[in-house]
Amino acid sequence: MTRVLVGLGVALAMWGCSPGESTELAAPAREAAPEFTLPLLKGGSVSLAGLRGKTVIIDFWATWCPPCEFQVPELNAFWKTHKDGGKVAVVGVSVDHEGPDVVGAWAEEKGVAYPILLGTEALAREYGAVGYPTLIVVRPDGSIQSRHVGLIELDELEKSLAEVEAEASGPSPQET
Repeated sequence: MTRVLVGLGVALAMWGCSPGESTELAAPAREAAPEFTLPLLKGGSVSLAGLRGKTVIIDFWATWCPPCEFQVPELNAFWKTHKDGGKVAVVGVSVDHEGPDVVGAWAEEKGVAYPILLGTEALAREYGAVGYPTLIVVRPDGSIQSRHVGLIELDELEKSLAEVEAEASGPSPQET
């Protein structure tokens, strides 16, 4: 019986972070993103309030989640393109319990270029994460623009950013 329960638990964990189909979860209109201040893997801390005025990409992930490693190259490419513009922030939020040594070794091995924060599964749930990776796009005003469970590709990230920028610039002349 114990083996069956352990097997079921492993299957559910893999389903929750499987590389299969991804899901876009709509955010209610202008839902405020939960505030946080989290330690950076390399020292210091980051608060969501401190990123106000920027579009913030938050990637909730874990070292034990195989699909999460496939998200790294996409986020690295996005970060590399947008890091110097001052309008976009990308942060990876680890939900691991093992601590900074394990998270740091994983991030180094996978070549993570964007900042890594040490978070919790409770925070991920506050953001609506139902599996990993879960990517949240936060508008410059601090409201959630979208949630994406599963892998997301660079073109989808760029599309999400374009939607935030278009929304911020207001309706086009044809729409007025």
